[in-house]
Amino acid sequence: MPEPSDAGPEPAVSAGDDPRRYAQLLSAVYDAAMAGEKMPARPRALIGDSWDRVLDAGVDPDAGAGIPGLDRTGIETGRHESGLDAVLDDLTRGLDSVIADGDNILVVADALGRVLWRSGSTGVLRRADRLGFVEGADWAENSVGTNAIGTALTTGRAVQVFSAEHFVRTHHSWTCAGAPIRDPRTGEMLGVVDVSGPAATIHPTTVALVDAVAKLAESRLRDHHRESLDRLRSVAAPMLARFGGPAVAVDHDGWVAALDDVAPRARVMLPSRAAPGRLWLHGLGECDLEPLPGGWLVRVGTAASSGTRIELDLRDSRTPRLAVSGATGTWALQPSPRHAQILALLAGNPGGYSAAEMSTRLFGVPDRTITVRAEMSRLRKHLGGLLAANPYRFVDGVTVRVHPAASTTTCGADRSGAVGSPTFGT
Repeated sequence: MPEPSDAGPEPAVSAGDDPRRYAQLLSAVYDAAMAGEKMPARPRALIGDSWDRVLDAGVDPDAGAGIPGLDRTGIETGRHESGLDAVLDDLTRGLDSVIADGDNILVVADALGRVLWRSGSTGVLRRADRLGFVEGADWAENSVGTNAIGTALTTGRAVQVFSAEHFVRTHHSWTCAGAPIRDPRTGEMLGVVDVSGPAATIHPTTVALVDAVAKLAESRLRDHHRESLDRLRSVAAPMLARFGGPAVAVDHDGWVAALDDVAPRARVMLPSRAAPGRLWLHGLGECDLEPLPGGWLVRVGTAASSGTRIELDLRDSRTPRLAVSGATGTWALQPSPRHAQILALLAGNPGGYSAAEMSTRLFGVPDRTITVRAEMSRLRKHLGGLLAANPYRFVDGVTVRVHPAASTTTCGADRSGAVGSPTFGT
C-alpha cells in the first residue's frame, strides 16, 4: 500500500501556460516514447514513472488491458463495502462548482480503481460512455494505463493527468484530477474522488480542490466513526455494569467503544464474518459474542452463552418492534414496516432466500434485486451479526419468535415453525 505523500498536488499545466500548445508538445513526447525514439522533452516524473509501470504491466496503448469491471450486483456490493457511501454527499457538495457548468463529471472509485458512482450532465456522461468510463469499469493503472484514478491509488497522492499524459490514446482528449481517500482509523486506502472532462476544461487549481475535498471526506469519516462509537457506548454501558465480568463493546470492525475489567485497547481483531456465539480472539482468549445495535458485546472467559433470542412483534403494523436478548440484557429496535416484513420472511424460512427470491416475495417479481440488496444492507447495519448473506437468513444459534399481526392465525412461532408474513407498505 502506498504511503501518504507529503508532496502537494502538482497541476499538469501551470497557470499562464497555453494548454493547447502544451497538449501538442505532450502528443509529440508520447508518440516518441511509444515508438522508442528520442523524445522532444521529458514527461513529468510522475507521468514517466507511471508509463514505465504500465509498460511493464503490458497494457496496450490502443486498447488498454480489457480487465472486466463490476456488474450491477458488484457495484451495489462495492458501494456498501467501500465505506465511502457515508461521505458521498460531502464529496458532491464540495465539487459541485466544478461540475455545475456541465463540462466535467464527478467520479468516486473504490480502492481497486473500480468506478462506484459518477454524476454530471447528460452530454459529458455520454462522452464518458464512449471511453468506457462508466459505473463498474476498472480504471486501475494495470487496466487502462496512466490516469488520475489509477495513478492516485498507486502513488498515494493527488494527481492531475492532462491530454497525452494518459497512456491509452483514446483518453488524450480528456483531463482528470484525482485524490485518494484513506480510512482515518487505519490509513488504508478506501478509494479515489476524481473530476474528469474534455482536455480544454483543464484548470491548474482543480487538483488542489479535489485534494481538499478528499481530506474533508476523511475528516467526516473520522466524525462518523466517533459518533457511532458514542451511540454504541450508550447502549453497552448499562449492559457492562449488569454483567460484572470482563467484557468489551466493539463496533462491527472491532473498534472499542467501552470496556470493563479488560486491559485498555483500541481495537479487537474480529473474524471477517463474525457471528453470535463462542470463539477465540487474539489477546482475549475464549469469548462469547452477543450482537448490539452497531456492533458486538464481547464477553471474555465466560461460560457457554445461552444464545441470542429475538422477539419480533408485528401486532401493530404501524409500529413493529424488535427486541434482542442475551445473557447480559435486552435492547430494542423499531424497524421500518419494510424491514419488519423482511425479518418476518426470514423467520419463516431458516434456509433463507436469494436476492431474487426475496424480490419475488416482497414485490411479486424477481428482478428488483438491487432494491433488495440495498434494504438488506441498511438492515444489516443494525443487525449485522444476526443476519447472514448468500442466501439471506438468520445466523445459526439465534432463536427467533414472531408475534404476527392480528389478521394472521398464529399468535407466535419460532423460526422453525410456520410464520405468517403480513404485507406492509414500502
